[in-house]
Amino acid sequence: MMNLAYRYSGAMSKLTGRLKREQDTFRCMARIYCGHHHPHADSGLCDDCENLMQYAEKRLEKCPYGPDKPTCANCPIHCYKPAQREQARVIMRFAGPRMTWRHPFRAINHLLDKLRKAPHPLTLREAKRRQAAAGDRD
Repeated sequence: MMNLAYRYSGAMSKLTGRLKREQDTFRCMARIYCGHHHPHADSGLCDDCENLMQYAEKRLEKCPYGPDKPTCANCPIHCYKPAQREQARVIMRFAGPRMTWRHPFRAINHLLDKLRKAPHPLTLREAKRRQAAAGDRD
């Protein structure tokens, strides 16, 4: 029996629900990519990939959309720095097709999450202002 706690574990995160699932999916993709491209002794991630996972977790924790977050490709806010964004894109491009065989349920959930649309941040800000103004009138 495979130790799933080890397989999907990372540092303790504050993420829950959908954001945690997105983080775990990205970690699975990174394991697929790292296993093919970066030779290392253990079955974990190399230092570069682990640093990217920690960076991604921090970005997810600070996401202004919270649980309503779309996939990064559909998000109007690009919160990754260009170098990390390119590294994540390379990992996803390589591991995405392989996810269907290695982690089919995660792959299906990720495809369904891609259908999620997010309003532009300015639209959200205007809606909050209108809501606050309506509350002041009452």
